[in-house]
Amino acid sequence: MRSDRGQASITVVETGLGVLLVLSILFTFALGTAGEAGQSQPQLDIYATDTVTLLSNEAPRHQDQTRLAEVASSEAAFDRERDELVRRIDRTLPDHVLFRVETAHGTAGHQLPDDVATGEATVLTTNGDVTLRVWYA
Repeated sequence: MRSDRGQASITVVETGLGVLLVLSILFTFALGTAGEAGQSQPQLDIYATDTVTLLSNEAPRHQDQTRLAEVASSEAAFDRERDELVRRIDRTLPDHVLFRVETAHGTAGHQLPDDVATGEATVLTTNGDVTLRVWYA
């Protein structure tokens, strides 16, 4: 007995599903790899976190508990320590990573450009927050 219903060939169904699968994978890679501006990237967050952790455990050059607490203590201390802090961070980060340090008493490092992915870490010191932002050059 013959049915009036039409049947799709199993090969056609498998081919259609295969094409959909391949297209979905291609779109995932195409959309997933384009980084949006200002968005954080995990590796940059790691660079920032590692650097502030290192600096927050270093002894101060003059007074206070740590190097970061010293730069956050006053505007005079920040101005005095700014160049050495920049040199220390520059030696710590890879060559292809730029940075900006922000405290309540000033900023140091490079000007943060618009439309770049950044990593960020903030550490609370006895004298206030110190934030480090990093991005690829």
